[in-house]
This record gives sequence, C-alpha cells and structure tokens, in this order.
Amino acid sequence: MSFSMRSNVNTLQTENNSTMNDTAVEIKAYSYQEYRDLIKRLRYEGMATGGSTSEDFLRYTDLNMARMDKWDKRYELSEELKAALDQLKQKEKWVVLSEGWCGDAAHSLPVLAKIAEYSPNIELEIRLRDENLELMDQHLTNGGRSIPKLIRYSENEEIINTWGPRPNAAQQIHLDGKATGRPKAEVTIDLQKWYARDRGETIGRELAELVLGEKSIEPRA
Repeated sequence: MSFSMRSNVNTLQTENNSTMNDTAVEIKAYSYQEYRDLIKRLRYEGMATGGSTSEDFLRYTDLNMARMDKWDKRYELSEELKAALDQLKQKEKWVVLSEGWCGDAAHSLPVLAKIAEYSPNIELEIRLRDENLELMDQHLTNGGRSIPKLIRYSENEEIINTWGPRPNAAQQIHLDGKATGRPKAEVTIDLQKWYARDRGETIGRELAELVLGEKSIEPRA
C-alpha cells in the first residue's frame, strides 16, 4: 500500500478513533518543502499561517524561518536514530500538526524532515493546526492544542503512537516557568537557549525510542 499525499488534499477522520479515512473531508497537506514555501509566501504577503497579520506572529515567523534554515544545514541524524529507522519494515505516514509561528515546531520539523528523507518507509505530511482542529482535539496535551504534534500511522492507517509538542527536558522548562509564574517571554528565551545547546540530540533520541516502541512519548503534566 502506498499513501497518497502529493495532491495536497487528503481525508480527515471525523470520529475519535484510530483510522485516517472514515469520512472524506478535504484538507490541505504539505511536504516539508511545501510547508517552508507556504510560510515564505505568506510572509511575503504580510501574513503568518492562519492569516494573522499581528506584529508578534510575523516576528515569530521570521525567527522560525531562520531557525529552520539553520537546522536544515546543521542537523545530522545520529547513528542511534539511523539504527532505529533501519528497523522499520512497513510503510508509515507521519502526520505533523504545526503552524509557521510555532517556535517548538521550527526546531522539530527539520529533524522530522531528515528522518523522512533517510527512511524510504516514512512519508512525512504536515498539516496546519488551525485548519485541522478536529484532528488536533483528538491529540491534546494536558487539555491544550499544543504543537507540533506528531501522529504516527501504520500502513493500515492505524495510529501507532504520538510525540510532541516538545522533548521532555524542554517541557520541564516550560512547566517550571509556569509553576513559578515567570513571564512567558523569559521562559521562551530559556527554551530557545536549550534547543540551541541540545542541537536536536534529544529530539532524535526520543524519536528513536518512538520508532522502537509502541507507546507514545507524551510530555510531563
């Protein structure tokens, strides 16, 4: 079986179950390069994904375009991750819910793109969260629509497991900041510093664990 994605139109489940194609609802789906191109085009038009024209969202988009450029050039799959990917014997589709203004996504998506590039058994599909709220609401994090969210589907279109919105170490920074009432801007800076120091290693390690197991990797509550 092969998944069909290149038409940029797919079908979305409308019941809270584990299949992808129960009800035909047209949605937009993007490859990583198409996603990058979309963000760039919208930004040229003065918008972020979702149609926002707020200065904050445009600034976040600019930062994230630069971050993805950096990781596209610098990130390399670890031998541990390659070994895990080599264990895949069946075709899979990895669906990621994201938005161009999301800082965590800018660090995770380049890693996921290189994983899909390496493995012939993984097809990566990116969907915008705000255009896919029904799917998003089936994969909430602590009751919130946190992104990026990776949903890993088998060749039979059943959910294997999920990951996101960020590595557990980064999630702890977020939770500690929330618990102590620190300003969101300060916590965001700490998160970005963590991502820069980590160089994608933790994301790669958690995704290797995801591939080798059936349990989802969920952030700490």
